[in-house]
Amino acid sequence: MYRLIDRKFGSETNKMNEKSEKITDFTIIKKLGDGAYSSVYKVRRHDDNDIYALKKVKLLSLSEKEKENALNEVRILASIDHPNVIAFRDAFIDEPSSSLCLVMEYADNGDVFQKICNY
Repeated sequence: MYRLIDRKFGSETNKMNEKSEKITDFTIIKKLGDGAYSSVYKVRRHDDNDIYALKKVKLLSLSEKEKENALNEVRILASIDHPNVIAFRDAFIDEPSSSLCLVMEYADNGDVFQKICNY
């Protein structure tokens, strides 16, 4: 029921769903934002027609320490189950773009910073 993703990073095992997604399982609706090493997209998954946020982390531009931090982000997100925290759904490696993809619940009411600024 689980597969290994850590071999891509050269570290210990990390549990994730065996039926992992592929980038072709999603339709990109729009780009939500960019960071130094990643981009986040609003996507629709073909299987269930639901909307998700998909974060693509460009692995080629990361140092070993940054790759370790990205993997730790996956571990932390996968371990949290709380109604006030964005839900983690899946993670997979997109080989053609050498990217780690994180699939998360999509929240369409903005981020905490926007809420604070508008308060």
